[in-house]
Amino acid sequence: MQPLCFLHLSVFVDLMAAVWQQVLAVDARCEDPRAQGARGHRRSVSRGSYQLQAQMNRAVYDERPPGSLVPTSVAEASRAMAGDTTLSENYAFAGMHHIFDQHVDSAVPRLQFANDDKHLLACCSLDGTLSIMTLSPPPPTVKVTLKGHAGPVTDFAWSLSNDIIVSTSKDGTLRIWNTEDGRCIREVADPEGSELLCCTFQPMNNNLTVVGNSKHHLQVVNISTGKKVKGGSSKLTGRVLSLSFDAPGRILWAGDDRGSIFSFLFDMATGKLTKAKRLVVNEGSPISSISARSWISREARDPSLLVNTCVNKLLLYRVVDNEGTLQLKRSFPIQHGSQPLHSIFCPLMSFRQGACVVTGSEDACVYFFDVERNTKAIVNKLQGHSGPVLDVSFNCDESLLASSDATGMVIIWRREQK
Repeated sequence: MQPLCFLHLSVFVDLMAAVWQQVLAVDARCEDPRAQGARGHRRSVSRGSYQLQAQMNRAVYDERPPGSLVPTSVAEASRAMAGDTTLSENYAFAGMHHIFDQHVDSAVPRLQFANDDKHLLACCSLDGTLSIMTLSPPPPTVKVTLKGHAGPVTDFAWSLSNDIIVSTSKDGTLRIWNTEDGRCIREVADPEGSELLCCTFQPMNNNLTVVGNSKHHLQVVNISTGKKVKGGSSKLTGRVLSLSFDAPGRILWAGDDRGSIFSFLFDMATGKLTKAKRLVVNEGSPISSISARSWISREARDPSLLVNTCVNKLLLYRVVDNEGTLQLKRSFPIQHGSQPLHSIFCPLMSFRQGACVVTGSEDACVYFFDVERNTKAIVNKLQGHSGPVLDVSFNCDESLLASSDATGMVIIWRREQK
């Protein structure tokens, strides 16, 4: 009877893994609540643990060669839909679509397309302002400039419905902006008077924003009231430089300037933060960017975290449990010694073999890497900036890529249409 039981378990695990793949195939962006929020509804999220998900994935993958894909009908169908184009062909760019220079001579540390939008883009600058730009109808123009901060703007985030932007500044304030007319709706001063360095919305509750400051503190703020959330604060080992939630909003990762990444469990009902895990990536090397993704592609195996830190590498981690524990999966060489570089996962689930991430670099280039390719992982390299590339952002259908640099230039790149 023991062999029979083992057979039943194996069939069950294979069946569950196949079902999970088919669920992902229904909606390429189902794991990203920001895209759904822009349409005015929220998809319910399974509360299954990362451990169960990882076990199911490993049951399918352990007998496969490294880097191979799940041999399911879903995988074959997705490749057929792509027309057998390679990842390099998919991420080939025809050239520059437009250049914005309204922040020239002041670095643009962050930029981001609006949620589920092809043509609306925002960026912040160390000159103390933010810009909201529209790329269509042509010609591309600056729609509105957000003015009010008395110091360099360090970070910002779009709300799910794109009607609000929150921004942080070295002037010690968090500001909430109306994106239509550029009005500052509310200003929230840091109670410690410290520089605010990063911010992010809670993905399932946009009344709550998490802010990191220069005095090592992390704080959840209710932007409707402007008040700190009780129990929603914690302290890191250094200045808080980067933040990222997982898609369901249950785990928050925070990186500091001393090389540590902390994971926190977020209580949805109260906004309370509970410190869970700490990883020292490299002592003394600032963690300038963290990006979380539940699945890299339709056929990739694990929840993942993409990390920029000043060790001349882009790092990709697996999330191995529901407390946010990280395990290094692989790294990619880039020039990164001191600048606050950022990177992203490509927003669409790939129909092709492989999966792509994009990062800025201090050599003034934009790099595309295939995370499933063991050798020669560079898929594409864009040249055109005159200074370190600090941030990159895709629009929702990947037809346009935006990049910003330390000289204040923003370049819009247009992907080739096959």
